[in-house]
Amino acid sequence: MKSVLKTVAVASCLVFSMTALASKPTSITFVSDGKAPDGQDYASYVVKCSDGKEEPLTAWDQRKNWCVGKDSKDNCDKKQIRAAKMACKDTSGD
Repeated sequence: MKSVLKTVAVASCLVFSMTALASKPTSITFVSDGKAPDGQDYASYVVKCSDGKEEPLTAWDQRKNWCVGKDSKDNCDKKQIRAAKMACKDTSGD
């Protein structure tokens, strides 16, 4: 019974440490406004992640749609913070 409890304790510590080490956004900074070739306006931002990396975000539709990447319309979310979390998460595997 003690070995089962030790195994469960070690496994839960491991899971906790893995989530604690995941990269998270620490700041989101406006960079510039732009216009896509199709005439659609967008805004560029930079997300700073807890692992030290910086990733671009692009806001479309008057900042109603946030996408990971520079001038990108892929990997999007309606919430800025969720898109920033996706941007930092995408870089954590590098």
